Amino acid sequence: MTCGHCVASVTEELKEIEGVQDVEVILDAKGVSTATVTSANSLNEASIRNAIDEAGYTLEAITS
Repeated sequence: MTCGHCVASVTEELKEIEGVQDVEVILDAKGVSTATVTSANSLNEASIRNAIDEAGYTLEAITS
């Protein structure tokens, strides 16, 4: 990701996942950007991976 539009795209896709309450994306245009997702429910990796994919990016890792 390289710009605010990229952040907005990822944020929008992640917020569409059922149960997601908040998304915070930290942009690192020269490295690996991170997204923190707050959810009322447990989220499965596939739904997160699909959302990132839909935004046009690749998920590198998930930590909890």
